[in-house]
Amino acid sequence: MSSGSAWAVLLLAGLCEVAWAVGLKYTEGFSRLWPSVGTVVAMVASVVLLGLSLRTLPLGTAYAVWTGIGAVGTALLGMLLFAESREVARLVCIGLIVAGIVGLKWVTPD
Repeated sequence: MSSGSAWAVLLLAGLCEVAWAVGLKYTEGFSRLWPSVGTVVAMVASVVLLGLSLRTLPLGTAYAVWTGIGAVGTALLGMLLFAESREVARLVCIGLIVAGIVGLKWVTPD
């Protein structure tokens, strides 16, 4: 797998992580069937895609980026879907996570 493809797979893995994290809210403790099924499918897809990206990318970089995408995406969707806090300090911290993700991509050799 080329480096560019590995990064694309890692991005998709991160988006699947966001999907399962948000999906957890809708499962109501895994008491609702279809949200629970969707959440489990997203969990499996996220981990499988992360594993595929690790064929090419360094472990520490890939894991940090994967969790960063999940954290940023989940926090932003929490604000949009669940009226979670949008205070400036929180947004700055989310921006720092994004900066870390971009930085890791920038310093990781192809």
